[in-house]
Amino acid sequence: MKLDKTDKQLLRLLQQNAEWSLNELADAVNLTTTPCWKRLKKLEEIGVIQKRVALLDPEKLGLNFTAYVMLKTSNHSHEWYVRFVEIASEFPEVMEFYRMAGEYDYMMKVVVKDMRCFDEFYKQLVNRVEGLSDVTSTFAMESLKYTTELPLS
Repeated sequence: MKLDKTDKQLLRLLQQNAEWSLNELADAVNLTTTPCWKRLKKLEEIGVIQKRVALLDPEKLGLNFTAYVMLKTSNHSHEWYVRFVEIASEFPEVMEFYRMAGEYDYMMKVVVKDMRCFDEFYKQLVNRVEGLSDVTSTFAMESLKYTTELPLS
């Protein structure tokens, strides 16, 4: 789907603040409300806008510990993969989960309260997933940049 300049303007505005009213959005992109609403509906229908959410501050919720978990496996069967994704997706601590190219097969971003909570998560994960040959974790000392805003050219 090809996005025009107005679609991209709407998306930029919504990425910065999803609470804009329809009237405010329409004014900002020089449309009336009906065409603006139709564009937003189209962007939702085709999946460009997946959902609108509130972004929470992890530190204010006591979730001060971010770990990046790198995993290797010797089992690359489809059945193992499906089961692994299913198990990993059950953990609410797993914020992001990727299949990787390179030295490690998978990577998770895990957000928890502290090291003790991470250790609990780690033990549960390795006890539930058979076939992991290496699990390595690194820990974020400080968040230097965090954004959910995608670059729109």
